Amino acid sequence: MRIDAGGGIRTHKPVRAIDFEPIAYASSATPAWGLKDRPPGVEISDEELDSAAEMQIHHLNCGSLCPHGRRLINGDGGLLERALSVCHCLAIESSDGLVLVDTGFGMEDARNPGQLGAGFRVLMGPQPKVETTALKQLEQLGFSASDVSHIAVTHLDLDHAGGLPDFPNAEVHVLAPELEAGLNPKLNERMRYIGGAHWTHSPRWAEHPASGGDDWLGFESVRILPGLDVEVLLIPLIGHSRGHTGVAINTGDGWLLHCGDAYFNHGQVQTPPSCPPVLRFFQTAMAADNRARKANLERLRELSARHGDEVTLVCAHDPVELEREQARVRSAAAA
Repeated sequence: MRIDAGGGIRTHKPVRAIDFEPIAYASSATPAWGLKDRPPGVEISDEELDSAAEMQIHHLNCGSLCPHGRRLINGDGGLLERALSVCHCLAIESSDGLVLVDTGFGMEDARNPGQLGAGFRVLMGPQPKVETTALKQLEQLGFSASDVSHIAVTHLDLDHAGGLPDFPNAEVHVLAPELEAGLNPKLNERMRYIGGAHWTHSPRWAEHPASGGDDWLGFESVRILPGLDVEVLLIPLIGHSRGHTGVAINTGDGWLLHCGDAYFNHGQVQTPPSCPPVLRFFQTAMAADNRARKANLERLRELSARHGDEVTLVCAHDPVELEREQARVRSAAAA
């Protein structure tokens, strides 16, 4: 362990703004056994079965982005109408506490939106609100900030990591290239990272290599979050940012893969693919490595086509996907 000046603790391990309601995805199927199947003859304990049966994933919208140009961003509505992008975050229950996937905007973003920067506010139309922060939504579900033990960030953009200060005791899992970019941004990266506001509390960084590791459904360099009774994997999806990662959760019924900003619209992972023009341009303009971004997008499309019955893909900003998951949960609860 070492302390980075101004950057927090770094632990090295092998390792229309619409307020959508929190959605809990409950799993009641066979538990996950790790990256490889349980060997034949190894018994499944009652405790493992109970853990899998009780595992829940809460779907949270932790802030909305409402830029002008809905028809060119959402694919419907008027040209001057405000579009809607969500900040789709996950809260996973485990015996070691809650695991968050991204945080969206935080409490201080809502109290002082000026800290997000004039350029971001004009371009993206953020709508941070106290009541839609991860902290407040978790409190409504009966949890507290201290219940959050781990946060897996897809990347450190301000609309994904703004809530880090609300969970100061959580271990923050991030790929090494992304942490380096966040702590030492290049000139063209400074608008996306506002570490002076979002990690002055000295986060407990858990830095993971972006190479080596295991394979998962054709993806390499996969890292598993250690010490959890639920299987949470970091799936490197470099491109949008230097150290962008997806986060895969074994739900027992299959896999839920949060792809962060590896894509922005559900049509991009369909066959044939489609994407509203402004989103297509924005992704190219914001990419740290556009060639890698496009390659990983194609891999996600192939994953959806070949393993769509096993893996559910969601990205961070598509309201259609968030509504789809709400409908899925309601349907399962009514069955």
